[in-house]
Amino acid sequence: MDPWVYVAVVVTAVLAAALTFGIVRLLDHLRRKDAESEARDILRKAEQEVENRRKQFELELKELSLKQQDENEKEFRKIRAELHERERILDKRQNALEDQAEQLRKQEKINEATQRKLSEKIQEATRRKDELSKVLDMQRQTLHQLSGLSQEEATRRLLDLLEQQLQQEAGALIVKHEKRLQETAESKTREMLLTALQRYAAAHTAESTTSTVDVNDEMKGRIIGREGRNIRTFEKATGVDVIIDDTPNVVIVSAFDTVRREVARLSLEKLIADGRIHPARIEEIVANTQRELERHIQKLGEDACQEVGIINLHERLVHLLGRLHFRTSYSQNVLRHSVEVAFLAGMLAEELGYDGALARRCGLLHDIGKAADHEIEGGHPKIGADLLKRYGERPEIIHAAIGHHEDLRIENPYTLLVATADACSASRPGARRETLERYIKRMEELEKIATAFPGVEQAYAIQAGRELRVIVSAKETTDETAAKICHDIARAFEQQLTYPGEIKVTVLRESRYVELAR
Repeated sequence: MDPWVYVAVVVTAVLAAALTFGIVRLLDHLRRKDAESEARDILRKAEQEVENRRKQFELELKELSLKQQDENEKEFRKIRAELHERERILDKRQNALEDQAEQLRKQEKINEATQRKLSEKIQEATRRKDELSKVLDMQRQTLHQLSGLSQEEATRRLLDLLEQQLQQEAGALIVKHEKRLQETAESKTREMLLTALQRYAAAHTAESTTSTVDVNDEMKGRIIGREGRNIRTFEKATGVDVIIDDTPNVVIVSAFDTVRREVARLSLEKLIADGRIHPARIEEIVANTQRELERHIQKLGEDACQEVGIINLHERLVHLLGRLHFRTSYSQNVLRHSVEVAFLAGMLAEELGYDGALARRCGLLHDIGKAADHEIEGGHPKIGADLLKRYGERPEIIHAAIGHHEDLRIENPYTLLVATADACSASRPGARRETLERYIKRMEELEKIATAFPGVEQAYAIQAGRELRVIVSAKETTDETAAKICHDIARAFEQQLTYPGEIKVTVLRESRYVELAR
């Protein structure tokens, strides 16, 4: 290669390198200048933004200050108005107090004047009293001088004379008034009893021990069920005897307990109307009917209270009153008897000047123990008195319940009024018939003896007392013990009761298992 060419190349390369370096430096310098300019712009914008924010904040502070000032002024105005109102009220009260003080000053002046007048009158009366005493002493001394008797002797003679005259007159007056009083009392008593009985006239109906249900002959077979399972389930659930015989279109439901019989009658009518008759449906219908009848019993009690005008009676006592509708005493409906006794006792009380409302309450509740004497030991007067005491009734009502059969000394007139009204109600012609009452007591005795045995859950007297159906617990008894219970119940009847013919005792022991498939 030519040396000059080489030198030229080298020089060119050096120049190119120097030029490149210069260009790079120039570009770097220009880049720095642009960055500084951009930074200054950013800084200027930031300062401007800070200034704007500061001004905006100052404006907001001014607005808040003005707003707070307005609120403070409103509050101050409100406080000033309240202070003005209180000041006005205080001024008014002060004026009223000044008026009262002025009135009191006037009243004090009047009282002082009155006191002075009273003092003067008292002094005048004392002076006159002293003068009268002196005049009486002078007259007494004059009488002693004229009669020649001392004061004690004259007093004694005068009293003896008066005593003799009064003894003679008093004896005649006593005989005369005793005779007149007896005649008046007898006449008044008859008049009050007749008036009370005439003012209240109640109808009496004799309760029977059977109910009939209309049914066609085809439905009779469905009621009996396959191999008698339906009728057995129905009798077990209700505790009644269902009689299905050749009588066309009639099924007879027999039971001495009217509540039990009513449940059975209503349940059978519902089953016939529904058409689905099987053990599960029978038990469901009977349970629903029992609940409905409980509500009906409560309604009967409320109606009786409303009829008599009794208020604020405990809910449990109202329910027991309703149960009396299904209880008879010598064939007399006990609820209607209680209502009648309430009205009669109230009328007699008003005739004699006593509290008629209290007498009606005593009369309505006097036989309340009959609604629970199946469940509690003792006679119905004591049971009723305990129930009334438990539910906060007055002592007069409690005493009337326990004493209306004159089992204890009568301590208040309301007990006597209730006893009189009870006798009047029972003595109405046709009000009572003793045969049914004795029959029901025998049925109750049969069930009571059976349920006393261990393991017995339920006992129902059916077939007019010729059969007793006993249901025992499957958990507490076995087939062998169930047979022994049956034998023991029959022997207990033979030893404790007197009855015509024979009594069939049937013991049922059933195991039932229920499982839900989910």
